[in-house]
Amino acid sequence: MSMIFYQLVLFLVRPLVTLRLRLRARRESDYGLRQSERFGSVPRSVQKGSVWFHTVSAGETIAAASLIRELKGIFPDIPFLVTTMTPAGSAQVQERLSDVVSHCYAPYDFGGAVDAFFATVEPRVLVLMETELWPNWIQRASSRNIPIMVVNARLSARSARGYARLGKLVREMLGGIELFACQTVAHRDRFIGLGADPDRVIVSGSVKYDQTLPEDFSFRVNELRHQFGISEGESLWIAASTHPGEDEIVLTAHQLLRERMPNLRLILVPRHPVRVDAVAMLCQSAGFAVGKQSETSLQQDIDIILGDVMGALLYLYGLADVAFLGGSFEEVGGHNPIEPALCQIPVVSGPHQYNFTDVMETMSQAGGLVTVTDAQELARVAADWLENDEVRSQAGKSIAKVVTANRGAQEKVRELVRTRIAATILE
Repeated sequence: MSMIFYQLVLFLVRPLVTLRLRLRARRESDYGLRQSERFGSVPRSVQKGSVWFHTVSAGETIAAASLIRELKGIFPDIPFLVTTMTPAGSAQVQERLSDVVSHCYAPYDFGGAVDAFFATVEPRVLVLMETELWPNWIQRASSRNIPIMVVNARLSARSARGYARLGKLVREMLGGIELFACQTVAHRDRFIGLGADPDRVIVSGSVKYDQTLPEDFSFRVNELRHQFGISEGESLWIAASTHPGEDEIVLTAHQLLRERMPNLRLILVPRHPVRVDAVAMLCQSAGFAVGKQSETSLQQDIDIILGDVMGALLYLYGLADVAFLGGSFEEVGGHNPIEPALCQIPVVSGPHQYNFTDVMETMSQAGGLVTVTDAQELARVAADWLENDEVRSQAGKSIAKVVTANRGAQEKVRELVRTRIAATILE
C-alpha cells in the first residue's frame, strides 16, 4: 500500500469512524466527552514544545507512569504531554500524572487532524509506548525533524503478519523512526523483518516488569476486605479482564469449584465496565447472588463481586488467591500477567496468549502459570491451588521471582529517552 492510497482510504472511512465514535458514546458515555480532541483540537493547557508520550490505554499508561515522572524530574522546565486513545487511559493519566503533565486524546490519523495537532503542540520528541504506529503521525513528525522513539516496543507474530500486508507503507513508516527499544529479541526480529533498520532496533526489556506495588496497596486491600465482608482465611479467586463469551466459562468453572468449596467467592472483572450490568444478569441467571464493587458495602452472602471501578484491578488481585486472565479463551491475545505476579498469586490462562507470549512462557516454566482450554480444566487447576496452601504459595512466589529477575528495563529506557531529550534541547 502506498501513502497516497492510504490517504484515500482514510478519506473514505472518515464518516464511518465518526459514526462508530458516536455509537460507542451511546454505550460508553466517556467516549462522548472531548470528541474534538480526536480530530485535532488541543486544550489550551497543553504547552508548545512538549515532550509527547503516547500511551494508548490504561495498561500502557500504568507501565509508563513512573518513567514519565522520572523524566519530568530530570527536565522540570520542559513541558510533557501524554496522550491516550481510550477513556481508561485518560483516567490513569489524570490519576497518576496530572501534577506533572498535560493530557488530551491523541488525534485520529486523518491528515487534517494530525496537522492541526502538530501545529498547536509543536512537540520536541515523540515517544510511542509499545506498538502504536500511525503513518500520518510518523510522516508529519519526520518532516518536522521531530525524533521518534518506540519504547517498550512489542510486535506479536500475528500483528507482524498484518503489517506485512501493507508492504511499502509500513517500510516507509518504520524508516521514519529513530529508535525501537524492544521488549525481547523476538519482537526486535519482527520489526527488522518488516523493514526497520537493524542499527536502530535494540532489546531493552519490558518496563512492565519494573512496576511495583503502590505505597497504599495494603491499606486499600484491607479497605476492600472490610467493604466486601471478607473474613480471615476466606478463599477468593478472581477472573480479570473478561471478554464476551468468557464470563459463561468462568461461571461454569465457579459452579464446579463451589461443589468442592461451597463458601468460595469469585471476583469477576469485565474488561469493559459498560458490560457490568449484562454480566450481573448472567451471574444471577446462573443462580449466584451478585454485588458491585461500586456499592458502599456488600454482605457476606454475596457469591460474586463484580469489579466495576476503574483503576482498582491491582487491589482486587491483592484480595485473591488465584487469578484467571481473560482475553485468552477468546482470540484477544491475553492480558498482562505481571500485576497478579506482583501480588504473588498463581495465574490460569486460556490458550490465546499472543499479546504476552514471552512473559507467559517464562512464568509457565517457573510453575506459576498454567494454560487451560475449557471450564473444567480451569476449575481443576484453580481447585488444586486453592485447596493446597503450600503449593499455591510456592507457585505465587515463583511467578513473583520472574518479575524481579526481569527488572531493569525502565532504567535503560529512561537513559535512552533522557539522552534524546537532552540532545534535542542542545540542537
